Amino acid sequence: MTVGLSEGLPHPLGATWDGLGVNFALFSANATRVELCLFDESGEREVERIELPEYTDEIWHGYVRDARPGTIYGYRVHGPYAPELGHRFNAHKLLLDPYARAHVGTLRWCDELYGYRRGHPDGDLSFDARDSAPFVPKCRVVDPAFTWGADRPPRVPWERTIVYETHVRGFTKLHPALPEASRGTFAGLAQREVVAYLGSLGVTAVELLPVHSFTSEPRLLELGLSNYWGYNTIGFFAPERSFARVPDFAFSEFKEMVARLHSAGIEVILDVVYNHTAEGSELGPTLSFRGIDNASYYRLEEGCPRRCVNDTGCGNTVNLNHRRVNQMVTDSLRYWVEEMHVDGFRFDLAVTLAREPHGFDEQSGFLAACGQDPVLSGVKLIAEPWDVGPGGYQLGKFPPGWAEWNDRFRDDIRRWWNGGMRPAQIAPRLCGSADTFAQRGRRPWSSVNFITAHDGFTLADLVSYAAKHNEANGEGGRDGTDNNCSTNCGVEGPTDDQDVLGTRRRLVRTMLATLLLSQGTPMLLAGDEFGRSQGGNNNAYCQDGPISWVGWEHDAEDRAMVAFVRRLTALRAEYPILRRGRFMTGAYDLALGGRDVTWVHPSGTEMTGVDWDDGALRCFGMLMDGRAQATGIRRPATDVTLLMVLNAGKAAEGFTLPPCAGGARWRLLFDTALAEVAAVYGIGERYEVEALSMVLFRLNA
Repeated sequence: MTVGLSEGLPHPLGATWDGLGVNFALFSANATRVELCLFDESGEREVERIELPEYTDEIWHGYVRDARPGTIYGYRVHGPYAPELGHRFNAHKLLLDPYARAHVGTLRWCDELYGYRRGHPDGDLSFDARDSAPFVPKCRVVDPAFTWGADRPPRVPWERTIVYETHVRGFTKLHPALPEASRGTFAGLAQREVVAYLGSLGVTAVELLPVHSFTSEPRLLELGLSNYWGYNTIGFFAPERSFARVPDFAFSEFKEMVARLHSAGIEVILDVVYNHTAEGSELGPTLSFRGIDNASYYRLEEGCPRRCVNDTGCGNTVNLNHRRVNQMVTDSLRYWVEEMHVDGFRFDLAVTLAREPHGFDEQSGFLAACGQDPVLSGVKLIAEPWDVGPGGYQLGKFPPGWAEWNDRFRDDIRRWWNGGMRPAQIAPRLCGSADTFAQRGRRPWSSVNFITAHDGFTLADLVSYAAKHNEANGEGGRDGTDNNCSTNCGVEGPTDDQDVLGTRRRLVRTMLATLLLSQGTPMLLAGDEFGRSQGGNNNAYCQDGPISWVGWEHDAEDRAMVAFVRRLTALRAEYPILRRGRFMTGAYDLALGGRDVTWVHPSGTEMTGVDWDDGALRCFGMLMDGRAQATGIRRPATDVTLLMVLNAGKAAEGFTLPPCAGGARWRLLFDTALAEVAAVYGIGERYEVEALSMVLFRLNA
């Protein structure tokens, strides 16, 4: 028996230091034996192999006295290699602990990583007896101690939330004010200049693309590319080492970043990938879950457990129907909230997480666990409400308390400003998509509105390219959607034509205004505020370079656009009518003597049914009455009344300013066709609304 070894406990899972030693606990329902492998400080030489002595409730566990933070380890798990039964145990493969808080080393792709002999006539039914340890990362025991000081979660109310989607590496990699070593890291995002810039924009939360430990696929590496976005997770508790200035201390560097952002009142939301892992299909490598208990961790095809279910399009599907796998995911989420102090999560392909054997179920084990959990129910939960499996599109179907990425907002807003929508189709998007979310007490904030995101064109490219240009991705242009609803304004790509450039800038300002002033939760893509371009690439998942990185060399036009975004976020903060906690219905309120929202024809009269269905009508107004009931208590509000006018036509349109109770004049707040505005107009006056522009007025007494 190994000196210093005792039985330990089956909980908590993972490697836990108690000040005297380390408790190791690993779930596997079908293993026959588990070996803990300890390595030297370099992680290259195995120095001891210990068989975990106890097996309790499907948990293998043991306690190693005198093991310390910094101990490097991995597992070898014994059991049947029977792919036809769903089992792929192979003790020749060193495995990552699913609960590891830190990884060390890098993955080197080679045939030794696979549980079967690649190229063998029997395929994955064959068996590979070569050791994978020299080629795989290992786990490291960590001391979670960190001095948080006065850190407190900002707890920004949903109604005041403005999300800024960005990438840890890409956002600061080219930032000239940062030390070279800090660029592209958690430390870079924590720098004073970066935090100050985010605060000045008026955003209240950064949504970070995946920061869990991930890998790049061999195909990409062979092309000289990498999985830049990071949707290829191999460790749900370990922060990605390459995002740290000092990789061995990624976990503490991440914590410092969170604390710095919190000090500026900015929340941290993580884009998380619990729907699949980097092990890919049944033909993929054996790095962790597959070798620990393939039949438990992954959903396998009914009647053919040799095959993985692929509802994600990424080769495998994590089996959240299994209670221990569900526990792993919720444990991971709680860890990032309680230990790392994050404020919420955006769930990639969230429909996959809510699948039961019969399909998507809003009462699924995972969604029920989140709903009842006192930690998780108190943070922001955002669903990407689709996957590629059967019945995979579920917008509006997540439980109360969840927000959802609203791709209908994205597509309809794009189509409206490109001339392809009727007013009746666009009006619901301006009102928080009540047609989708106004049910079961859900609020307008449930709709996360976006026009652009990491996946697709940037806003500058949306008005500069009629088609994608993904040649750099090495897939012959086959990757990326062709349904972009974009325009090039007359010239494809870069141009010196000032008329084209002027139209593009106006359209960008107009779409930014539409995004930031619509009801719901706006999400701005990093760099859209100053015209970042990816050269027409709408699927830059593999571009860890200038195509994806945010540039910080800005001309006068870029700076003017940033100033305009600041103006928009300030208006949203100043006027509560732009972020109401109740859906606007347009229903007549007898006590008020009016409607919370009135839709106005260019003639200044209320729109009729004929107007709504008029495909040629490209200009209308949205009058939001600040007196309308703002909460469940039946009393008038005291908000300012605003009039938003949109003209998606190709020519200017005269708009008659309508009468409204409580005021006699309309003060112009901004016009996306004009650089600066300062004017007051009387009731009944006509205002010339330029093509492809939005105008906002405030009612004055």
